[in-house]
Amino acid sequence: MNPVITAWSAVSAFGVDSEALLPGAWAATGPEASPVDHERWPVSDDTACLVPGFDVREVLGRKGTRSIDRVTGLALTAVGRLVDAGVETGDDTALVLGTTSGGLQSQWTTTTDMLVQDKPFYIDPSAIPYVIMNGTAGQCAIWHTLRGPNTTIAAARTSGLTALRYARTLLSTGRARRVLCGGAEEYSASRSWLDRRTRGGDDATVLGEGAAMLLVEPANAVGPGRTPLAEVAAVELGVAPLDDADLAGALTACVRRALDRAGVPAGDVWAASPGPSAVERAVHTELFGAQALAAVPAVDLLGDLAAATGAFQLALVLGSAAREPVAGRVAVITTTDREGSIGAAVLRLNPDLS
Repeated sequence: MNPVITAWSAVSAFGVDSEALLPGAWAATGPEASPVDHERWPVSDDTACLVPGFDVREVLGRKGTRSIDRVTGLALTAVGRLVDAGVETGDDTALVLGTTSGGLQSQWTTTTDMLVQDKPFYIDPSAIPYVIMNGTAGQCAIWHTLRGPNTTIAAARTSGLTALRYARTLLSTGRARRVLCGGAEEYSASRSWLDRRTRGGDDATVLGEGAAMLLVEPANAVGPGRTPLAEVAAVELGVAPLDDADLAGALTACVRRALDRAGVPAGDVWAASPGPSAVERAVHTELFGAQALAAVPAVDLLGDLAAATGAFQLALVLGSAAREPVAGRVAVITTTDREGSIGAAVLRLNPDLS
């Protein structure tokens, strides 16, 4: 039996609270961007989709947060929303977190200090845990007493769907009774600098940040007080050539594999959520029609979320499904990355598992 998603949380450009995501996304006519404070962010970006007013110590409290970096603070907040809502912690709860490379600003600052300070060891030791790629996931486990398997997935923009597939594996092999999975991405001077140089100077992309988390459980062991929001019917991953025509073909094949595995014809898809690329939107339009794309807000309203993209797509689909009766309807989510990774997930919404 396929696992089910029973809860979700999101910290986004529409607000720190999950409840702000859907109203903001449905009302938005473009990216939720705000002017960048260049005194705080020494970047060339004029705008970015920042979590409004987010400060780690103000949101999480001053105790034990002096050295926590921004991406970890975002992830801690999103995980905390689920724990505060009653999700069980302890030995049976796993965490799978998608990231690009961990705390990029922490890595950049520490590496710079090693090179320019008087001696290589004149660095801030409290920053070391966040230089390591799995530092954020580890801190989430420590902070929220999640003692099950703790995994970091670094698959760029496809990290969210890869994390969802990994969560399925943990549940199917009995390694956990429930899994918190999702993705987190920070906005920082280092990320802005690297992004501009790897994209090229003509790209007008607006960077975003945030964290989105899902609670995934076995369909026959849903926790008390929770009901299934969606059945994870299939998750397929792959690699595509970087040429647009080849990418479209590879993505179409990946989606068809996911639909076949789920036993769903393309004509039954109610909602389609492509990633921010034009190729993805074209593939979804050809397979499912424009009406399916209109059922869910576009994820690029939140800016380029990098590793958090897929997790936010899933959250937008789940939140949109709560707006109208969609029991048993199907949604398809895809993400692609400019380095060639692709992913597709099929959800059966508000399933009747009786």
